[in-house]
Formats: sequence, C-alpha cells, structure tokens
Amino acid sequence: MPIEAFTGQTFATHVQVLIIGAGACGTIAGLAATERGAEVLILERDAKPSGSTALSGGQIPAAGTRFQREAGLLDDTPDLLFHDIVNKAHGECDHAIARLMADESGNTVTWLIDRHRIPLAPVLDFQYPGHSRPHMHATPRRLGDELHTALLAAIDREGVPIATSAQVTDLFVDDQSLVRGVRVQRPDGTVEEIGCDALILACNGYGGNRDMLARYIPEGADLFYEGHVGNQGDAVRWGEAMGASVRDMGSFQGHGAVAWPAATHLSWPTITEGGFHVNRSGQRFSNENSGYSEQALHVHRQPEKFAWAIWDQRGETIAFRQESHVKAVESGCVKRCDSIADIARVTGCDLAALEKTFADVAACATGTRVDDFGRDFTRKPMLSAPYYVCRIVGALTHTQGGLEIDTGMRVLRTDGTPFPNLFAGGGAARGLSGPADWGYMSGSGLLMATSTGRLAGEAAARLVLGRD
Repeated sequence: MPIEAFTGQTFATHVQVLIIGAGACGTIAGLAATERGAEVLILERDAKPSGSTALSGGQIPAAGTRFQREAGLLDDTPDLLFHDIVNKAHGECDHAIARLMADESGNTVTWLIDRHRIPLAPVLDFQYPGHSRPHMHATPRRLGDELHTALLAAIDREGVPIATSAQVTDLFVDDQSLVRGVRVQRPDGTVEEIGCDALILACNGYGGNRDMLARYIPEGADLFYEGHVGNQGDAVRWGEAMGASVRDMGSFQGHGAVAWPAATHLSWPTITEGGFHVNRSGQRFSNENSGYSEQALHVHRQPEKFAWAIWDQRGETIAFRQESHVKAVESGCVKRCDSIADIARVTGCDLAALEKTFADVAACATGTRVDDFGRDFTRKPMLSAPYYVCRIVGALTHTQGGLEIDTGMRVLRTDGTPFPNLFAGGGAARGLSGPADWGYMSGSGLLMATSTGRLAGEAAARLVLGRD
C-alpha cells in the first residue's frame, strides 16, 4: 500500500523537512528551507540526481528582472507574464497559481543568481511562441543539465544532505492526515523508515508510467518519451490514496521537433525565424508557430509518424546557441541543402509538392496569401538558401497534471481544504497548462519547478519552526 497508518511508532531517523526528488524543485526547496533554519533531507531515487530538469532546455521564464533591464529589455512585467500564461492555457489554468508564479518569477531568478551563484542570464536573441516579451533566463549553454549541475553545486556549498539511491515507496499518515514519515527502499533491498515534520513532494509527474499514460493521455501514450523513466506518478498515487485533489491529468508538455534518430531537440528558432515542417509528401500540416508542445501530436499524426523540419541560416545561427541543437547537428541528423531540389533528394519528398509549399509560404510572407493554418509569416523574411533539413518526431517531455495546491504550496483535499504538512511543487503539482498539450507555455515547467520549490521550502520551514 502506498499509504500506511501511523500508529505511534518511532523512527530511527527524523528530520524537520523531508523532500522527495532532487531536480530543480527539490534542490531549490532544500536551499530555501535550509536558509530559513530548518533541518532538511532530500531523498533521490537515482544513484546520481538527474530527472526532468537535467533533460530540459534549462530556460526559466521571469519577468521584470534587473538582469533584463541591464540587458536593455525595459518593458517586461509580471502582468505580461501572467497574461501570457493564462492566454496560452485558454484561461483554463488556476489563475491564482499563475498570478503567484508570474509575480514570484523575478524574485526566484534574482535569488538564484545573487544568493546561490546560478549562472542565469536573459535570453534576448529570440522569443518563444506565446511570449509577449522575451521572458527566458538561461545558463550559458541553454542546457538543463548545466542548470541542474549548478543547483547541485549550490546544495553542496550549503551543506544540504541528499540521500541517493533512496526510493520512497510508502508514506506514514496519521488519523489527522499528518504525514509522519516515509519508507525508503535501497537497491539492495534494504528498507529504512524516516520520520518528518513536513513533506515536500518534488518527484515530477507520470510520463514514465505507461499505464497512467494510457489512462489519462491515450492519444499521447505512444509518443516517443524523452523524460525520465523515474517519473512514475508516485506523488499522484500517494495523494489520491490520501484523498487529495488531482487536476488536468490529460495535460502534458510535448515537443514537436525531436531530431531523429539522435533524440535531441532542434532549437525552436528553426521555426520562429520562418522555418516550417512538412510531411513525407512535402506538405505542411499545422501552424508550427503556435507552440512546440502541441506540435508533437501534429507531427505524430503524419504518415509513418514523422516529418521534416526546414529552416535557413538565420534560424540556424540562433538555434546553434542551444546545446541540444548542437548535439543534433553533431549527430549528422541535420543536412545542409543548397536548393529545393536538394531538399527533395534528402527527404524523398516530391519536388513539385515542395516547390508549391515554398511558393505558398513565400506568398504568406509577403502578405499576398493567407496561411491555411492561420500562421503569420509576415514578421520574418522568406527562407533563403542554404537550407537546413532534419527528420523529426514528436515527443512527450513530461506530464502537466498533478496534485492541486494552494498559494501556500499545500496539497489540497478533494473538498478544497489543505493537508496540514504536505506540500508539492514542480511536476508533482498541477501545472499551468490547463487540460491539454496546447496550453503549455514555453518554459512554464521550470517556472513552476523553480518558484514552487522556493515557496514550498519557505512554507515548510515556517511550519516546522512554528513561524506560520
């Protein structure tokens, strides 16, 4: 059973704040709780902490930071970020959480840079779909592993203990719904039981659980899964067994341009700078610029479940600043073509169909034609040779549904009341995307992970130290 009744037993080990998961949410929660004087322990199932943060693009949206102003971006505000989140989700997200994330985003990024030396800087050379301003802040290589490594270094400097190879299997809960401790299993079968005064669930979603995907996201269950295999839905299972509310379980972040067979992302400037996708027939099939999340299923629905990305040097120059794109190029997946005929030869697409697609896009770019899929091509020049081409598949990155939380990061019961000492953040909590893949705003996964992690750590510390 994932939940066991607490009957007064004592635990050999006890800490004030226990955190499950050592990704961005868990490490940041640990830093925040420790800073406020709480005794903390992070439990991580892997021998080496990894997870969704390390596999991500490592870019965090934040609005109105001094770093943006110093770089020349003077008009970004939390209000703009809030409206971007809500608009991308068609208004179907938790507005109170979206408001809180937008308001706290700058505080979180500033704290990470100033207090913990995380090497973040504004990304101003391109703007993701759905962003009214270039909100992103990223590490130099724009790579999640680089961000995660910096967070783990901060954990080490602050002396926050992490127990690795420690998989939590069960929670001990008393008759007042207080979490009293957890059961941990080691790879050799050894079992430990650890007591706590507060528990923070920072163990992401259920993307690695095929049964849960088939139940909640059947149309995406056979997408290529690029997330962490450890995302097995533990937080949801524990929460549901305790009577917690779960919301938006059909929501997920996809990615519609995974270079194949290298299985690494093409950077999205390949689209934002005027590029497009075609299927094996040489025809476009969607508004590629509506968002990389919803593009995953669009690509997946094409014949043989793949497509081709086409862009030019303008997009390549910007895209090459992101490490995942560099890996795609170095893998040999990206081909350089000097003409449309070369593209037809590389892709096997019909030349006449490709020429018509290029002509249609060119007409859209000059405003003499309205795009069939509603995309505005007029803001960028038409592609010009040399062209770049890559075979792509759609992928599921991580799920966005999860435990419903309040603005204090406390997990809520189905009746809307909070559990007394159970907190959640990051992918364990309900995200900002609303009910489906189309609601995911670029970077909102790390926006949730970083700011809910900090706020959950602060709230848990206040609780255990009697400062609420």
